[in-house]
Amino acid sequence: MSSDLEFAVSLADLADELALARFGALDLQVETKLDLSPVTETDRAIEQALRELIAAERAGDVVLGEEEGSSGEGGRRWILDPIDGTRNYSRGIPIFATQIALEVEGEVELGLISAPALGRRWWAERGKGAFHSDGPIHVSDVTKIEDATVSIGFGHRMKVSSVTRLEDAVVSFELDEGIERVAPLVERAWHARSFGDFWQHMLVAEGLVEVAVDPTVKIWDCAPLKLIVEEAGGKFTDMAGRAVIDGGSGVSTNGLLHAEALGALGVG
Repeated sequence: MSSDLEFAVSLADLADELALARFGALDLQVETKLDLSPVTETDRAIEQALRELIAAERAGDVVLGEEEGSSGEGGRRWILDPIDGTRNYSRGIPIFATQIALEVEGEVELGLISAPALGRRWWAERGKGAFHSDGPIHVSDVTKIEDATVSIGFGHRMKVSSVTRLEDAVVSFELDEGIERVAPLVERAWHARSFGDFWQHMLVAEGLVEVAVDPTVKIWDCAPLKLIVEEAGGKFTDMAGRAVIDGGSGVSTNGLLHAEALGALGVG
C-alpha cells in the first residue's frame, strides 16, 4: 500500500466517523442548493474535515470538492464527494458513500469509495488491481447483452415555483437529459434494475452487474469509480464513448460489452 493510499484510507476513516455519527438523526439539517440538489450538514462537515486534513498532511495539493469547489493550483489534485447518495443518507437509507480520488498531472492514480453503512470499501491504484473489503475484485466474463444485468441511474430535476402550500402545489419531475436513450439497452438485457449512484458501478467492478449507466454525473462522481472499474478489468466512458471523468455522464461495463452497450445507447 502506497503512502497516498494509506492517507486516502485515513481520509475515509474520518469521513465514515462523521457520516455514521449523524446517520438516521431526526434533526439532520438538509438544505436545497441552487441546482435543486440536496445537501446535508454532514456533506459540508465531511468535506471541511477532509480539506483540513489534506492541508495538514499534503500541503500544496489541490482539492476539488462538490460542496466547496476548487482550491489551489498544482499537479496533484484530490477530488472529493463527501456523500454520494445524499438523498439516501438524508432518509436513513444505507446506500451512500464518500468518494476520494487522487489525480496526478491530469491522470487519476488512486480511487477509494467508502460506504460505512454497508460495511464496504472499494479501492484501486493504477496498475495494481482493484479491491474491496474482502479482497481482489474482477469484472464478469458475460459476452452478450441478452445475458447481462444492466443498472440505470435514473435521475430527475424538480420543477419549483413560488407556491407555499402543498394543497396548492403541482409537483412534476423531468427525467435527466439522455435517459430516454437507455430504453433499447434495457429492453435487450437479461435483467435490468436501478441500483444507482456509486453502487451500480462497484457492482460492475465486482462482476455482479455487467453494465451501469448514469445519464447525468459530475467529475467527483466519476473520478474514483472509473479507475476502480478499469483496474477490475472493465471499462468506463461517458455516453459519447470518451474515456473521461468530466463528460457529464458515465457508462461502466465489463469491457466485453462496452461497444455493444454504447451502440444500444446510440453511439457509433
